[in-house]
Amino acid sequence: MSIQSLPRSMDLPQRLQSQLDGLEGETRQKAARLVVDLATTANAVGIIEAAHAHVSGVSVITGGHGLRRFLSDLSGDKEGVVVIPTTLNSAGCDKEKMQEMDIAWPDFLEQQFEIVMAYEKLGIDATLSCTPYDRGITNPEGIASWAESNAVCFSNTWTSLITNRESGLSALATALTGYAPCWGLHLEENRVPNMIVNIDCKMETLSDWSVLGDWIGKQVKPEWELPWGPMPLITGLPEHMSFARKKALTAAAANYGIPMLWAIGHSKEPPIGKNEDGQWQAPNGGWQGNLTFSKADLDKRYQELAPTGQVDLVVIGCPQASLEEIRVTASAVRAHAEFGAKIPDRRLWVFTSGENYQLALADGSISILEEAGALILKDTCPEVTPYNRQHYNHLLTNSLKAEHYLTSGLNKLPTSVMPIEQCVAHAIDPKLSAGPRPTLQAKAQPQHQTAKKPQQGELKISGSGLLSQEDFSVIGTALVTDVPITYLGYVNADTGVIEETGHPLDGKAIKDTILIYPKGSGSTVAPYVLMGLIYTGMGPKAIVNSDVCPLTLPACSLLDLPYGHGFESDPCVEINNGDQIEMKRVDGVVTLTIIQRV
Repeated sequence: MSIQSLPRSMDLPQRLQSQLDGLEGETRQKAARLVVDLATTANAVGIIEAAHAHVSGVSVITGGHGLRRFLSDLSGDKEGVVVIPTTLNSAGCDKEKMQEMDIAWPDFLEQQFEIVMAYEKLGIDATLSCTPYDRGITNPEGIASWAESNAVCFSNTWTSLITNRESGLSALATALTGYAPCWGLHLEENRVPNMIVNIDCKMETLSDWSVLGDWIGKQVKPEWELPWGPMPLITGLPEHMSFARKKALTAAAANYGIPMLWAIGHSKEPPIGKNEDGQWQAPNGGWQGNLTFSKADLDKRYQELAPTGQVDLVVIGCPQASLEEIRVTASAVRAHAEFGAKIPDRRLWVFTSGENYQLALADGSISILEEAGALILKDTCPEVTPYNRQHYNHLLTNSLKAEHYLTSGLNKLPTSVMPIEQCVAHAIDPKLSAGPRPTLQAKAQPQHQTAKKPQQGELKISGSGLLSQEDFSVIGTALVTDVPITYLGYVNADTGVIEETGHPLDGKAIKDTILIYPKGSGSTVAPYVLMGLIYTGMGPKAIVNSDVCPLTLPACSLLDLPYGHGFESDPCVEINNGDQIEMKRVDGVVTLTIIQRV
């Protein structure tokens, strides 16, 4: 790939061009190719230097064999090491407490630390933390490339560190090259609130803030115009907002793709003025939502989330517990321990980072918890742990982020939510939740609504491909939806069958199809699921996206799967599921042609 093949407005930095030419080894060449593919697909205004990267895709249960194979390929290049400070997301276990975690996954520890060591060979700091903003970096400002959704929302909201919501692969590409496409939230004109939320109730416990973040995301409607994701402006919050409260709010908000928010009185001022009545002026296009969060809304969610049968395990720390959360949990435990109460069968697990573990050890919080019978885990997180289902079939937590992912297709665990103090009470007294264990109910989200209608007649539409790919011609059956596809947890990593209740393609296999959808959604490790399917022959023949998709494009770029985007009309609408089509690339132009309608 040469500079001449780029848009005239986008010149490559000299070093990135050298990397692209292979002068710094094969690994950085692959990474540079991905950076440029992303930049051109997103119509980036240019290429910028990044100060920090945070890479997701560490646990065996999230990255799977796709991640392991990819890292194995990369780690053989001695020159292929990161060029900027780079941290690593949480692993699937605490290697020092495997027996206590009771993991029933064959060879899990070996596979897990095969992954960690491969990342370390790339020069990445194996912090194994999903909260790099919590004592992870010393100077949180500048351009970053972060691939942990809760960290993205936290940094954009509460710090001067600016990042798009990256995939694990795009963050790794930036780490290896030092460069990122300048687009999306890197541009000030895109960092504007598009919905407003007024708080009309007291916010007292940490879990209240978590409920709020998740509630906001749940209100988003498919028809809202949100090119950079939901970005709420929140008014009416209490005067005091601790670090742990900030973390709980943004972590849960990120469940639904919120990349940043404005909390009036606590975060930076939004880039909009007020009218003569003192009301925030609507942005261009108007508010997409004008919501009020009331005590009735808060109470309703707690009622919906309350345990209805036997709780097997209580988990605290998703994202990994801050020092404040550890202390609140220890205080709640101590209130019972003072009267001789103990936690039976290690029913309370507290997850935290290595750094916060040491701080909590020093202030005595760890001793209080462990002496009462709790299990303290570092380097891992509740959502990426493979629970032994012979023993754990109903979890209780204080975190809506944990609930969101634990009930997803990744874990499929019934999960209830309560404030920390009540969680601790349930850990100490199993009788508080006595009764039959609940059955996980499939959740169809409003985002699953489809507007597709059968189409007839001839069709030939043109779009763009990836600069890194050569010409191709693919003929096959179209598998089409106008609803985003969530790879992690909802696309079977072995069979390629979409398994998401309410999704228009639920039960359909992506194997050997020309897969057409707006974009990927959900976890930032989605590319590794797709890569694993491609490696094993269970993936599609080609992929078409109608929106810019940093979750899909990296897998296609790195494994050279035919890819198209930016069509003159929306292929998700124009093409029927089941149509026979030809997807062809000639001189950078990708065409989709109907051969036969269903």
